[in-house]
Amino acid sequence: MAAYDLILANGTVHTPGGAVRADLGIRGGRIACIGATGDAGETIDCAGLDILPGVIDTQVHFREPGLVHKEDLESGSRAAVLGGVTAVFEMPNTRPNTDSADAIADKLARAHHRMWCDHAFYVGATNHNAASLAELERIPGTAGVKIFMGASTGDLLVAEDESLAEVLASGHRRVAIHAEDEARMNARLGERVAGDAASHPVWRDDESALLATRRILKLARAAGRRIHVLHVTTPAELELLGQHKDIATCEVTPQHLTLAGEEAYPRLGTLAQMNPPIRSGAHREGLWHWLQQGVPDILGSDHAPHTLDEKARPYPESPSGMPGVQTMLPLMLDHVAAGRTTLARVIDLTSAGPQRVFGIVGKGRIAVGYDADFSIVDLKARWTIGEDWLASRSGWSPFTGMTLTGKPIGTIVRGRRVMWHGELAAVADGEPIRFEATEFA
Repeated sequence: MAAYDLILANGTVHTPGGAVRADLGIRGGRIACIGATGDAGETIDCAGLDILPGVIDTQVHFREPGLVHKEDLESGSRAAVLGGVTAVFEMPNTRPNTDSADAIADKLARAHHRMWCDHAFYVGATNHNAASLAELERIPGTAGVKIFMGASTGDLLVAEDESLAEVLASGHRRVAIHAEDEARMNARLGERVAGDAASHPVWRDDESALLATRRILKLARAAGRRIHVLHVTTPAELELLGQHKDIATCEVTPQHLTLAGEEAYPRLGTLAQMNPPIRSGAHREGLWHWLQQGVPDILGSDHAPHTLDEKARPYPESPSGMPGVQTMLPLMLDHVAAGRTTLARVIDLTSAGPQRVFGIVGKGRIAVGYDADFSIVDLKARWTIGEDWLASRSGWSPFTGMTLTGKPIGTIVRGRRVMWHGELAAVADGEPIRFEATEFA
């Protein structure tokens, strides 16, 4: 009998202690040995490649149920693994909303052996379900509770302090926050210029984001509840969040680290429209400053696809959001190649960070006993993002035509080769992610 089910041979393995040249032995879907010797049922030659802990994207919108003309769990997860992502947290603003035990069960059933990667689903907070959130967040397969403080795609909204306090008082897991202030945005609707997507960040301005972040920090501290602020777009927010690390973690996105409004809106128009908005080049540089200071804990794609027909509507009738799960890792590898960050920092943001923030069981690092989840990359590959590579049902990306250095070559999920050189496995067999809060509650 073979010593291992699989050996990943001759690669550079990125362990918690640093990069080492070693063969990885995998048995029963878990890492059995770093520096493996002996035979295996299958051996994959990874010479010249870097083996990273599996990338975990903790913010995607896969639109199922109800909006499957834009995306569904199969197509979204297919895009994920083609981009080197091994696990995702999916958001609750579907139709119907994911705001009940039945809705969570429905998503888990839909995902079963249709999703290519491992997965968990957020439960959405509303003005009506606060009393049940403590129970809902303990359901296996849930990533926790998500609050929309400002209206975004969908109709989940908890905008008032009294309702927010009630949500924060119900349960114990870290709560994910979309922090834009609804009252300020309603007061500033007149700042939108018909037909001009560049007015989007003028309407949803810095103060809309900073005001909401200040409010939720105050409410979270009063409730003694940990929070995670999603897709932060302003340097002022990151500076503030850096003063509250005992109670608050936060996320930045590749698109806010890559795009600048001065160039993006003239070139892309409504394709650059998302919430919170793509802001100026100065904002982008400020995000990089605080990333280098270590404040962001996680990188998430905020994959939020719409069809090209929908995006072609004149602003502000056009919907906000862009696809991103497939391009998240490639963009960050390109930033590594350009010297803007290190590969170790990217690993922390995309694997160790999600594990640490959300208490994921068995993922987030290359260590014996952990799930054999790997994102295998060629750091030197020079290539151009083409439409034929994109798998999202939406069929487009704001980064189409961009030439990058660094490419995902393989995606291994629990010891199974799900993607290799752009080819998928025969069948999808993603499973629910396990969390300390639901496994050991």
